[in-house]
Amino acid sequence: MRVLISTVSVPFIFGGAEVLAHTLLEACRKKGHEAEIVSIPFKHYPASRILDHMMACRLLDITEAAERKVDRVIGLKFPAYLIPHPKKSLWLLHQHRAAYDLWGQPLCDLMHTHNGSQIRDAIFNADNNTFKECSSSIYTISKNVSKRLKKFNAVDSTALYPPPQNADQFYCKPDQGYLFFPSRINPYKRQEFVIDALAFTKNPVHVVFGGKADQEQYGDSITRKVKDLGLSKRLTFLGNMSEEQKLKYYSESIGVVYTPVDEDYGYVTLEAMLASKPVITCTDSGGPLEFVRHRESGYITEPNLQELAKAMDELWENRATASKLGRAGKDLFNMMNINWDQVLTHLLA
Repeated sequence: MRVLISTVSVPFIFGGAEVLAHTLLEACRKKGHEAEIVSIPFKHYPASRILDHMMACRLLDITEAAERKVDRVIGLKFPAYLIPHPKKSLWLLHQHRAAYDLWGQPLCDLMHTHNGSQIRDAIFNADNNTFKECSSSIYTISKNVSKRLKKFNAVDSTALYPPPQNADQFYCKPDQGYLFFPSRINPYKRQEFVIDALAFTKNPVHVVFGGKADQEQYGDSITRKVKDLGLSKRLTFLGNMSEEQKLKYYSESIGVVYTPVDEDYGYVTLEAMLASKPVITCTDSGGPLEFVRHRESGYITEPNLQELAKAMDELWENRATASKLGRAGKDLFNMMNINWDQVLTHLLA
C-alpha cells in the first residue's frame, strides 16, 4: 500500500508531534508499505495566515504521486488533515486548540485578534466538513482528544495510543538525586509552575529540565525568574538532549514531574513508566491522567503550588516508595498493550 502521512511543522521546533509522525512512518515501512510524510510549514500568526494555510491544504492534490495512485492518507495535524483524499483516515493529535478548548483562556491568542471570531468559525466549518468526509475512520491519540472532539464537534472517535519512540530501550538505574522534567519549554508545559512550587518545598528538591524553549524570549524570562527566586543551585537546564542522554536522565531520576495544561497525550508519562519511574502530574493536565494512578504509579495533585511542592517532597523523602510506584507504572504499561500493530490495523483498514 502507498501511504502518505499529512502533518504540519513549525521550522526549528521538534517535539512529540514530530516524533509521532516519524515513528508512524517507520511502523508503516516495517509492515512493508511504501510510506512518506507530507509536511506543511505552518505559521499561526498573524491570525489571517491560518486561513491561507487552510485554503492551501484544501487545494493540494495528493491522490497521485509520481504518476502512481496514493492508496491511503493519514491526517495528523491541523490544517494538514484538511487535504482531500478519497481514502483518508484521521488520527488527530489535536485540532487548532486556540479555536476550541483554549478559546476564552489566558493562553489563547486567536480571540484577541480583530477578526478572531470569524477565523474561529472558518476553522469549525472546515473541520466539520472534513469529519463528514472521514466519518467512518476518525481516530485520536488519546481519550482526552476524543473528548474534545465530541464536545465541540459532536463527532465520535476511537483513541489509539501511539507507542513511545525506542520503547524497548528505556531502563532503570538507582537514582542520582533529582526529579526530571523532559519537554520543550513553553507556557503550555508549565515548567514555570514547577519552578514556583520549588519555593514551597521543605527539602532541597532538585529538578532537571530537558529541552529548549520554543521562544528565546520566554526562555530568558524563565532564567531571570530562577535567579530572582534564588533557585539556581536547585535547577538544571540541559537544553536539547540526544536520545542517549534522555534515556540516561530518565533512568537515574527519582521520578518525573510532568504538569502541562490539558495535554493531548504526553509521551513523557509513558516514557517515565517504561523507565520504571513515578510521575507527578495535575488534575488539569489532560492526557497523563489516562495513565497515572494516584499513589499507585505516581501522584495526581491539584494545580496549586503547595500541593505540587508536597508531592515533590514526598518523592524526595521516600525513595523506596518512589521505586515501588515506578515498578507499578511499568507493570501498568505492559498491561495496556500499546503497540503499532493495533494502530495500523485501524488506520489502514
